[in-house]
Amino acid sequence: MAALATVDVFRSAQEIHALLQKRREDVGLTTVYRTLQALADAGEIDVLRTPDGESVYRQCSTGHHHHLVCRGCGLTVEIEGPTVESWAAKTARTHGFAEIEHTLEIFGTCAACASPPPVE
Repeated sequence: MAALATVDVFRSAQEIHALLQKRREDVGLTTVYRTLQALADAGEIDVLRTPDGESVYRQCSTGHHHHLVCRGCGLTVEIEGPTVESWAAKTARTHGFAEIEHTLEIFGTCAACASPPPVE
């Protein structure tokens, strides 16, 4: 958790492991994977799959939210989506579902990554 508290973007297990190694913490990659999964299962951290299928992790605020993630730099913004919440609930009711859950991640390019580099 201490390592995750130092980053503000989603990171892979390998990146977190490298961060721990850099801090001279003696922990194996398998332990990092297991710990991250346990923390995600407990709702202590968020996990999402990148467009290429990799699981990445981040310590987020509590409560239900979604993420807007930059494909370039990894900048992550927590967003609320009342329209999405209403649509999910209505769709579930229409099809006779109850006790629904959902996740939504939006990937794009942030303003800083989208701006052209300055001309020298």
